[in-house]
Amino acid sequence: MLVLTRKVNQSIVIGEGIEVVVLEVRGEQVRLGIRAPRNVTVHRKEIFDQIQAENEAATGTDPSDVPE
Repeated sequence: MLVLTRKVNQSIVIGEGIEVVVLEVRGEQVRLGIRAPRNVTVHRKEIFDQIQAENEAATGTDPSDVPE
């Protein structure tokens, strides 16, 4: 894991087209802005994990459940 220290209005760049900007720091909360191409999906980790779990559950269909 890469660990970086950034101040408000400073950013990091990921790959060619993704920029993460520190917008605000308030106590233990940090507000981030993310600039990314429209074809790149951006989710909070807990939402991403939920989507993955739902996708895995959907692929668990038993072949006998599908009418012929």
